Amino acid sequence: MTIRFLLWMATAAALQLPLTPLGTLANEEICDNGIDDDGDGLIDLNDPDCACQEATPISLIPNPSFEAQDCCPNDRSQLHCATGWRQASEATTDYLHTCGWAGWPHLRPPLPLPDGDAVVGFRNGRFGNINQPGWKEYTGACLLSPLKTGVTYRFQFHIGFLTTQISPPTKVALFGTTACQNLPFGIGDANFGCPTNAPGWQLLGEVEVSGFNEWKVYNIVVTPREDMAAIAIGPDCVSISASGNIYYFFDNLILADQRAFDFRISATTQPCDPAFGLQVPAYDSLQYQWYKDGIALVGETRPRLEMPDGEGNYQVRIVSREDCRVLRPYAHRIPVFYAQTNATICQDEQYFFNRRNLTESGIYWDTLKTALQCDSFVQLSLRVVGTQRDTVRAKIFTGDAYAMGRSRYSRPGAYDAALTSSIGCDSLVHLDLQFYQVFFPNAFSPNNDGHNDSFTIFGGNDLTEIVSLQVFDRWGNLVFHGKNLPPNDPNAGWRGLYNGQPVPNGLYVYTTQLLMDDGKTHPFSGSVLLLR
Repeated sequence: MTIRFLLWMATAAALQLPLTPLGTLANEEICDNGIDDDGDGLIDLNDPDCACQEATPISLIPNPSFEAQDCCPNDRSQLHCATGWRQASEATTDYLHTCGWAGWPHLRPPLPLPDGDAVVGFRNGRFGNINQPGWKEYTGACLLSPLKTGVTYRFQFHIGFLTTQISPPTKVALFGTTACQNLPFGIGDANFGCPTNAPGWQLLGEVEVSGFNEWKVYNIVVTPREDMAAIAIGPDCVSISASGNIYYFFDNLILADQRAFDFRISATTQPCDPAFGLQVPAYDSLQYQWYKDGIALVGETRPRLEMPDGEGNYQVRIVSREDCRVLRPYAHRIPVFYAQTNATICQDEQYFFNRRNLTESGIYWDTLKTALQCDSFVQLSLRVVGTQRDTVRAKIFTGDAYAMGRSRYSRPGAYDAALTSSIGCDSLVHLDLQFYQVFFPNAFSPNNDGHNDSFTIFGGNDLTEIVSLQVFDRWGNLVFHGKNLPPNDPNAGWRGLYNGQPVPNGLYVYTTQLLMDDGKTHPFSGSVLLLR
């Protein structure tokens, strides 16, 4: 069985163990020469003969994802079914596993689970029909190897949240004790509270957490003042109050030397820098071999790789007497930036681009360097505008004027104007101006003789609709209001009535809104004489 990565490195460093390369037997793949030695079409790390475990931190906590089982839980409070774990507190945590009990029906963990088929659920107080803020549930374990005094460790864990009412923001705390015999604590008292209420326990660190129907990863970095043989994990020591269940989930609890988390490939500078390189932590007792896309870079056996050979996925295989480990790939990609710009100039003008004076329309490219010395490709779309000639057809009402440039035109006719465009180029415009074909009667006689019995508005094809027509008497009273009337229809106009009764002869004022065939609505007002 492979020993934990940190212990493996520490042992190799302390004992100066000799290193044994892999794949040195006849007809086997040699894993560091860039050659397909066994003729199977697979080279070096791409060949299963060169398989190594991935170098990831190995937790000092046994069974860190609760996958190993001594039994399958069939109810709550059965943490004893998870191999290596102990109920740290009298207030019991819950062991959830897909083989059996999967949690309270209303308190199921978010899916998918972070790692495997098991998690632990815990409360921070009991509330509702009873209020027990001291009911704090802790999960405990005796460590595979004690935390050493003065050594920095990282505790990385997944925590699952339900709704903000069930899983409000809180603090998760890591506690330690010098002796495994201190597990459990608070025996017989479910309201005992946090571990530091018992002798021999210390708060190692805590972190604020929050989420909503999700799993999140948090870290606590600790440097113990004494050797710690066992730990307990759960809520902090602050008592809270709530109106209902407070519940969270734990999974994938990694407690390891901080250096194990740092053991990964990193860049020495940004990827476009001429001094760019890759590096890993250096240990004299370990043998290093660099690979690109799984194929060995022959001779690259130092912790630092200067100027990688182009883009690709780089890895390092680290060999000791006991085994080999391969670090996660580092994807080396040289960033390329693209930008696009558009420009318009007038005829006989020039546009300076890529050390050239451009005078013709087209697509042009230039390659620049960013502040980080990466390539930046710029595309220019240039349009050269000559003298433009346009024809404009417009209509106005009598008494209105049409503005074009600095000129205003109030009578029908054909006009030519020289204008300057928004970018300063010359533009010749021919204006064809006409009056709208609209007739507003100035009198009508509603005497039911079949002639001129109503007041409405008449027009040609350019009059689409009478959106509104309002008629007022001499005192300002509204005597008629028509909406969405068809033009040229006497039956749709005003017949000289108000509330069904004829109004007196005289002068009446009207306002109207007319929709024209250009899609525009125009207001108009006037007066009409009623004579019977």
